Amino acid sequence: MSLATSPAPGRVVVAITGATGAVYGQRLLQRLKAAGRETHLVVSPAGVLNAHHELGLDRKALEALAHTAYNPADVGAAIASGSFPVESMVVAPCSMKTLASIAHGLSDNLISRAADVTLKERRRLVLLARETPYNLAHLRNMTAVTEMGGIVFPPLPAFYHRPATLDDVVDDSVERVLALLGVTEAQPKAWAGL
Repeated sequence: MSLATSPAPGRVVVAITGATGAVYGQRLLQRLKAAGRETHLVVSPAGVLNAHHELGLDRKALEALAHTAYNPADVGAAIASGSFPVESMVVAPCSMKTLASIAHGLSDNLISRAADVTLKERRRLVLLARETPYNLAHLRNMTAVTEMGGIVFPPLPAFYHRPATLDDVVDDSVERVLALLGVTEAQPKAWAGL
């Protein structure tokens, strides 16, 4: 791998799509900032609608949480090229439409293009897939992304640490994702055994 395409330590692409669970994207941006990471954000139009409905946030409020923000239609943005070094990418939450686009390499917007670049450069891609129940197309798309090296991470709550609030549930998933991204400051609650 050439120096120009080597991952930039601490640079993470975050995408927020139209699935429910905008809080995961918001919390990831907050935690990545606290951990000193440089975040590059893309929010789909449906992601903005969900963030407004679920969190009362508009596009500007979401973009203020990131170092750099991009228009999802800007397929010429820096993160659309493998020559722009990043460490990893996370889509939180990831709609089934976005999952399908990534699984089939459509690159029809900046989110799916950046994910395609992440996979082709063999960088870490984590998708917080939000849907239930799954149909066969969902499962096949998850398999395809997994076979390409991506990680499908439905944010399912763990109850062994006895979460007391919804924030506890969200934070548990976020810390696990941060650990998957290689963020050393991540604090996932580990199972200590009985």
